[in-house]
Amino acid sequence: MHIGDIKDVELDQLHALSISVRWPHRAEDWEFLRQTGSGIVALDEIGRVMGSAMWFPHGDGFATIGMVITSPRLQTNGTGQWLMNGILDKVAGRRLSLSATQAARRLYLSLDFKPEKTVYQCQGEARIAKDFASLALGGKVRQLGADDLEAILRLDTIAFGADRSELLRRLDEQSIGYGLFHGADLQAFALCRPFGRGHVVGPVVALNDADAIAVVAPHVARHAGQFLRLDTHMETGDFASYVSQCGMIVYDTVLTMSLGNHPANRNKAVAGTMATYALVSQALG
Repeated sequence: MHIGDIKDVELDQLHALSISVRWPHRAEDWEFLRQTGSGIVALDEIGRVMGSAMWFPHGDGFATIGMVITSPRLQTNGTGQWLMNGILDKVAGRRLSLSATQAARRLYLSLDFKPEKTVYQCQGEARIAKDFASLALGGKVRQLGADDLEAILRLDTIAFGADRSELLRRLDEQSIGYGLFHGADLQAFALCRPFGRGHVVGPVVALNDADAIAVVAPHVARHAGQFLRLDTHMETGDFASYVSQCGMIVYDTVLTMSLGNHPANRNKAVAGTMATYALVSQALG
């Protein structure tokens, strides 16, 4: 096999690769990722895509790694490590984060990635959680518009610990968002876009569980009876309970792992500070 650029191969080959490992990505999801980041593919002697790996820079010093896939018949012959070594050469000097499946954790541990926190992949047919309909709020929830983008970028940078402005601008083009406002100030937001089998809610950024629930609720109502997904680090508390009662039960888990020094509040809900309640995706953080 040899290494190629992910942007030089046919989209249907990438789609077939993710189908082979039962990942839900549509061709459109792959194309969004190719426009957002960079990547490499493992090609066999006749140009078939047998593996992939991508990286997504956020600001100057941070990147997420994702879409690390190897064809099922090659998963025991070191293809994953070969691809990861190719990625690490290209992102040298950056702080890194990725979402590790159970099968891939040994590989990432061997590359000095450190376990950080579990991600709960919650999905199912959305329904309105009536027990949470009367939560008291100190502000007003409304749909976000173009004038709110700068406030979204500011809150996301605080919560995520890195500047994802370029990614959020791309997401804004294909997402519907709701925000919680105290006066003119944005206090929480949630975006939702088409992905996989239906729609995915993320990112969700808020100060506390009640605010996070408030901005996710309109998306649940909008997609009631339809497939909805949300990936979160929140295992317990009102937000986790709300997501479950909305029909999005835990389908799978992955483990956030990191390489390099990260902000102390990363992936933690600390009282009085902005937190990321739902990921953009497992590949993008």
